[in-house]
This record gives sequence, structure tokens and C-alpha cells, in this order.
Amino acid sequence: MSERRESGFKHRTRLAEAAERLRAVVDPVDRTERVPVTSAVGRVLAADVCAGRPVPHYARAAMDGFAVRAEDTFGASRRSPAVLRDASDGDATDGDATDGNGTTDGTLDPGTALRVHTGSELPSGADAVIKIEDVAVRGGEVEAETAVAGGENVAPVGEDVAEGTTIFEAGRRIRGSDLALCRSVGRSRLDVVARPTVGVVPTGEELVDADPEPGEVVETNGLTVATLVERWGGKPTYRNVVDDEYHALRAAVERDLTKDVVVTTGGTSVGERDLVPDVVDDLGEVLVHGVSLKPGHPVGFGVVRETPVIMLPGYPVSCLVTAVEFVRRAVKRAGHLPLDPHPTTEATLAEKIPSEVGVRTFARVALEGEVTDDSDGDSDGTEDRTGAPTARPVRTGGAGVLSSVAAADGWVPVPESREGIPAGETVAVENWEFEP
Repeated sequence: MSERRESGFKHRTRLAEAAERLRAVVDPVDRTERVPVTSAVGRVLAADVCAGRPVPHYARAAMDGFAVRAEDTFGASRRSPAVLRDASDGDATDGDATDGNGTTDGTLDPGTALRVHTGSELPSGADAVIKIEDVAVRGGEVEAETAVAGGENVAPVGEDVAEGTTIFEAGRRIRGSDLALCRSVGRSRLDVVARPTVGVVPTGEELVDADPEPGEVVETNGLTVATLVERWGGKPTYRNVVDDEYHALRAAVERDLTKDVVVTTGGTSVGERDLVPDVVDDLGEVLVHGVSLKPGHPVGFGVVRETPVIMLPGYPVSCLVTAVEFVRRAVKRAGHLPLDPHPTTEATLAEKIPSEVGVRTFARVALEGEVTDDSDGDSDGTEDRTGAPTARPVRTGGAGVLSSVAAADGWVPVPESREGIPAGETVAVENWEFEP
């Protein structure tokens, strides 16, 4: 790779082309696992989910009132009510029939009525419920002041879901609201696609865990990437820092070739210590090295023994941008998850964003204006604003200025076709932090 160091990045791949080439070398995982329903939110179903029991699993009253035989109420009216014996057991409120008081072996006898409440089991022999407001109770008698038809005010067995019905098909990503239905139909565990495994390897002999001396830097890139991988649906293994030494880097990459994806951070540029591309090329093949985006152009990826290896730059902001653009894409594809667009906020640009034609620039911006976070309760991940928001650039350059990310509410991608965006233009601010 000495040629790379001598020539630098004279040729850079367009972001869209690089993303498509990465997609082509990442295979969706074919492993599955069975997990408790309560742990399945966000997971992708590996098999259809069928109802093990009907919902409801018993005929139940849909109204407060009295369970009756519909034929006993035929012709009833306020002037000429149908008089039925009250089969309720004193002040009982559970809707159970009581033998010896209008029921026989738990079955409602003809000419009787039993008090029930919404959700109560309909007693055997009854086929309708007359609403409480349509009866008058006098002593041990119930006067039905209107007629009801068979099945009226009754939720039959399987009205909501019939037994054996497929409620969710394979490939669906389970939502929180799906849990109730799964539990209702008797499913306590679900077969889901296994989370793709990702080895995260931070590189650089200057990196330390804490309390850096002059010339040392606290390792944050690998930790950030590992955290994001988990948020994106992957299962990261965050490795210890590897020095910028060829054999150490080679051993680190080879160790994680059992993972679905390997991600390295640092050592991707054209300096003497930027050895990661050499290692990947010697072990396999570098497919892309150098992408037309800012920050983050030294990003690259290759394949080693059928395992994609994504090489992220060492500058923190470059690492973050390229992780969102490449690692997220790889994890989502490997995990059978949709690559949903980031939620966006439209805002008026307060200052010009400079950019170079042919380069996709990600400009960090802060949103200004009164903000109420999702006040309408729509849970779509977007922010609701009562004022007209403006987007003020935090930084367009400064790939190592980590604080600029914390100060930003998102970034504005400037297309390759444009030489910047002038102040006053409406822009879409991407909230990359939020994962739909």
C-alpha cells in the first residue's frame, strides 16, 4: 500500500456508490433464537406467529346487564315487559350461575336472567345480554323492557382472533404494542432473527482508558461505535485498544472474523502508522478506501474470508459520521432491519454552509427556537416546535472537535451537486441520534 501513501486520496468513491458496494458484501444473518415475548421488542420475527388460543377464549358479556335466552324476551316492550326470574346469587357480581336459583348444573334455565358485567363469562344456556338500562329489577324478578336478538351484546369466542390465525408474519419488527396480542393468544416466546455480531476494534498506540498524559488521548471512538451498534440492533464486542503495529492489527482482525461484521477505528489515512488498510488488503481485499464525504473521507471497507471489515477514521467526528453512514447500514442489513430514514426537522438556515462540489458534506447545526419535545404524543421521534426554528451551523470542518457534536441538534447533508447552501434557505436537519 506504499502507493496509497504516496498518492493520497486522489480517487474518492461517491457516497451512494460506496454504500451500494458495502450492501453487496453484507449478508443477512440466517441464525435464529427463541426469546421471551417481553424481550422481543425491536427484534425481527424469524417465523410466523400463530394464535395458540382464540381471543376471547370464552363468550363474554359486552355490556353490563343480564344474561338471558333471547327467545324469552321476544315481544317485550316498556308497556309489556317480559318478566324473568332473577337468577343472580344475591349481590354476586362475578356473573356465575348458581344452581337452585334459576340454573341447572350451571346452565341458565328458561325464563330466568343472570346479572353480568362487561367481560363476564356468558353462562351456558344464555345467548344474549340485555343492557342494565333496559330492565327493571323488582324483588326476585327482572322485567325486560325490550327484546334482544341472539348474540346481542355478546362477544363470541374468537371474535377478536380465531385460534390458529397468523397474527404476525416472519420479517415483522416487533413493536411494543404487539406484545399484548402475543400474550393474549398464548405466545410467551417468539422465534426471532439473531442479532448480528460486530467486533469493534479501536486502534492507536496513543489511546488510553483514562487520565491521558501529553501525547495520549482517551479512547472514545470504539466505545461510541459499540454503543451505536447495540442501538442499531447489533451485538457488539468492544475490544481493547490495539497498537499501530502490523502483526498486532492483523491478529486483531483475524480474531474477529467469526463475527458478522468487523469494525476498526483509526489508522485509515495515509500516514506511516495508518496500517489498517494494508492489513485488510493482505488478508483479503480492500474494496473502497476514500469516500467523497466530509468529514470522514479516509473511511474504507473490504472483505476478509467473506467477513466485511469496515475501517473508520480516527478523528472523532469523522468516525461518528462514517459509522452512521456505513456501520449502521451494515448492521441493519445483517439484522434484516429496515434502513429507515432519520427523522428530520425543517428549519431556516441562519448562516451559509460552505461545501465543495462533488463532496457530500455533513454540517453540524444547532436548532434555535422554542422547542417542546414531542408534545403531541405522536411518538414519531420528531420534535414539535412552537416557533419557526432556525438552523445555525456549529461546524462544517473540524473533524476532531468532538464538542461540536454535543452542541449540535443534528446535521444538514449538503448534496455533492451543490457548492454550499446559502443563508435563508429551508433545510432538513437530520436527527441521526434518534433510531426509529
